[in-house]
Amino acid sequence: MKKIIFSVYFLICVVIAHAQINTGTRNRPFDAGWHFIKDSINGVQEMNYDDSKWRTVNLPHDWSIEDLPNQTPDNVVGPFSKSSIGSSATGFTVGGTGWYRKKFITAKADEKKLVTIHFDGVYMNSEVWLNGHLLGNHPYGYTPFSYDLTPYLNPAGQENVVAVKVQNEGKNSRWYSGSGIYSHVWLTVTAAVHVAVWGVYITTPVVSKTSAAIQIKSTINNEQNSAGNFILVTTILSPAGKAVAQTQKTLLPEANASTTDSQNITISNPVLWSLEAPGLYKVVTEIKSGNRIIDRVETSIGIRSIRFDADKGFLLNGKRVILKGGCIHHDNGPLGAAAIDRAEERKIELLKKVGYNAIRLSHNPPSHQLLDACDRLGMLALDEAFDMWELAKNPQDYHLYFKEWWQKDLDAMIMRDRNHPSVIMWSIGNEIFEAPDTAGYRIAKMLADEVRKLDDTRAVTAGIAYLPGYTKKPFEDYAPYLLNLDVDGYNYFLESTSKFFVRDSATAHRFETEHAKHPKKPFIVTEYTPQSALENYEYPIKNPYMLGSFKWTAMDYIGEAGIGRPVQVPASRKLPTGLIRMGLFYMPKWSVFNAYCGDLDLIGNKKQAAYYQDVVWKKSTVEMLVRRPITDDMQEVIAPWGFPDELKSWTWPGQEGRKILVHVYTRSKLVKLELNGKIIAEQSVPDTSITATFEIEYQPGKLVAKSFDGDKETGSSALSTAGKPFAVRLTTDRNTIKADINDLAYINAAIVDEKGNVVPNIDDIVITYHLAGNATIAGVGNGSFDDASSFQQNHKKVYQGRGLVIIRPKGVAGNIILKATAMGLAEASIKIIMK
Repeated sequence: MKKIIFSVYFLICVVIAHAQINTGTRNRPFDAGWHFIKDSINGVQEMNYDDSKWRTVNLPHDWSIEDLPNQTPDNVVGPFSKSSIGSSATGFTVGGTGWYRKKFITAKADEKKLVTIHFDGVYMNSEVWLNGHLLGNHPYGYTPFSYDLTPYLNPAGQENVVAVKVQNEGKNSRWYSGSGIYSHVWLTVTAAVHVAVWGVYITTPVVSKTSAAIQIKSTINNEQNSAGNFILVTTILSPAGKAVAQTQKTLLPEANASTTDSQNITISNPVLWSLEAPGLYKVVTEIKSGNRIIDRVETSIGIRSIRFDADKGFLLNGKRVILKGGCIHHDNGPLGAAAIDRAEERKIELLKKVGYNAIRLSHNPPSHQLLDACDRLGMLALDEAFDMWELAKNPQDYHLYFKEWWQKDLDAMIMRDRNHPSVIMWSIGNEIFEAPDTAGYRIAKMLADEVRKLDDTRAVTAGIAYLPGYTKKPFEDYAPYLLNLDVDGYNYFLESTSKFFVRDSATAHRFETEHAKHPKKPFIVTEYTPQSALENYEYPIKNPYMLGSFKWTAMDYIGEAGIGRPVQVPASRKLPTGLIRMGLFYMPKWSVFNAYCGDLDLIGNKKQAAYYQDVVWKKSTVEMLVRRPITDDMQEVIAPWGFPDELKSWTWPGQEGRKILVHVYTRSKLVKLELNGKIIAEQSVPDTSITATFEIEYQPGKLVAKSFDGDKETGSSALSTAGKPFAVRLTTDRNTIKADINDLAYINAAIVDEKGNVVPNIDDIVITYHLAGNATIAGVGNGSFDDASSFQQNHKKVYQGRGLVIIRPKGVAGNIILKATAMGLAEASIKIIMK
């Protein structure tokens, strides 16, 4: 649930050094002014502990992205350490134990109210105290949780202290997790009779263009010692803000009990939520005592229908949508895991811009801000709960807590997220080791039943990995496990071009055989490699029972370092296939920290696989890329999750007169290459491919690829040789932002020649950023997979001529000026307005 989350959040007021938040509001931000130390010291939970020498931070906050102490070249650089316990899996970053403390006072107006604190995400194993009282422990790093502060609050006007211990210890993740309170914290202040946490559940069981049936279930808590007489008012506001329906009911809640009321409302001519026009309604839930409103909750919803049909595919509002999906991890590149609102929104903007219509939230629940962005922008989401169950993937991972915590964590994900129109499927696990065993059936049934109990309007799925050579049991052993799923999710089942995922003949036709056994059951590909984009798009077009596919991955992330990076080995070396070949990329290699398998790089720029996919998805008619030259005594090994090492570049100084490989991607049947105005080659495109490969002599100038169907030119793609570096250029995603710590300005930096062309062969120029105004540099970055350096200093190398600086307001309106300088180049500056 979306805005309901807000409801269980913030309360209180703080004055001066403590914060005093506006009284009268239900949900009160509690992000600003926390004291923080990374240390495992004792006694910090006590009220009188002196934290005056600690750092002050604003949430969301991730300490693992911050520079480590005792910087030592080639050993400890920025946030990276060669001795990281997570090694390449976590990108050589470091966890540890940290403490957060925040002081506040409650206002007189809130004296008789209930106060709850809500955490949307803490990685991991957190303990929370109020005024020296332990409120509880929450092991899982990805689910929201809350505590009632009321019993331990000091009287109004007196100081209170919240202390949070966060323990990211041992080997507990297969990717970069970040550390700390990485998402928002709220206080919620309510009367004794109030809407429960995530207590509004809204479904749209019948939807058409002319009407929509809306069912609203409202759970009301009465925490007073007597029964009462109240009025429940539910109002629905259209996307334009106009009231289109309202109901009123009398509530007679028993003392110290909860009650759930159902309302059924029909709306005429609804605005349907879709990918192209994601209109959002608002449901306002009010509890009245007489004429006085004692509680009010707003919940955003989208009116839409979804259906999973093996004969017709996935239907959104009755129309088939092929899922063009991408998997993403939760980090935000230079910001680490910090789930700042604008960072989450920008991620979805970028993915939608390159053509994705669905994301798989791998392999854990996301922040609520990310799902809010999906709702607003029109992006479908597969919400995933766990990466492991009872069997470990790492010694200190969630398997230690699964038996005790699975239900609480699954419930938290479902109840928080079930009002989001963007969420269309729930995944109960990824590549679960128990899947082919009896435990797999037992646990899958337990989880799937729990999901359906809380929300039966969406499909239950999971991602399985059946890879001969990796998976030791026959596929038939997975059958009982799969019976619990509404949609079977398969990882790497359409990989005919892969040299890593070796297939036997049965596996190569697995979808056909499974469809023959279960003709009414739909499937999805929950992971596929970038090189297999074409077959993973074409197959669902011809076979509606295949709903679509999710690429690994849509965007680069920290951790699983180098699984998509380019590797060169001696040409004389005989290369193995399958899992042995994967060892070339899974061996820890300092200072590789980035998986480098995304369509977008770590700072949001398109990489080579994205251009190929533009042609696959018919967004572009023709794209041309050039392979990075290699010497005759070496050969390129394409990574299992990678793509040929090629660039959108015709700038290769020192290669004049040498042969160079050019790939042209097109669905047309003929490609002609022109160099400096002359046709130098042409080639027919095979019927089974969209790739034309040329080997031509490099000469500077302008290279143009033209595509043809018969005599008709269908498109062209051109690359020009850039000149020498001349200046720094700055461009911003937005010139005006909010004067709010949850907003950000993303400013792209580029090294350009005298004509303004980006110089793409530059990886070693350092840009220094100078900022003036009420803002801070939240992060600097580039797209490199092995530039292990600080994300938080005011300088950073470019990669392929590009870099990024992220600006975060301090909360005060005004202008900021960013200036960028590089040795020997003309400087640049840009102004951002904060309102």
